[in-house]
Amino acid sequence: MMDLGTISKNSREEIRLTVETFKGMELVNIRVWYQDTAGEYRPGRKGIAFKLELLPEVLTALSKARKGGAA
Repeated sequence: MMDLGTISKNSREEIRLTVETFKGMELVNIRVWYQDTAGEYRPGRKGIAFKLELLPEVLTALSKARKGGAA
């Protein structure tokens, strides 16, 4: 697993971005992690995983948000 970064979502949750291998496929995993009652972070059900090869298309689509929407 390669850790790409962590973004604080709020006081109890963070968004973790990783690249992982699953069943022989490289996946980008963007998942919300939550803090349990013991203070440990656990992966939540909220998130998305997609093939690494799709990353350029995902980045192109997300860049439209910075420009104020689809052109």
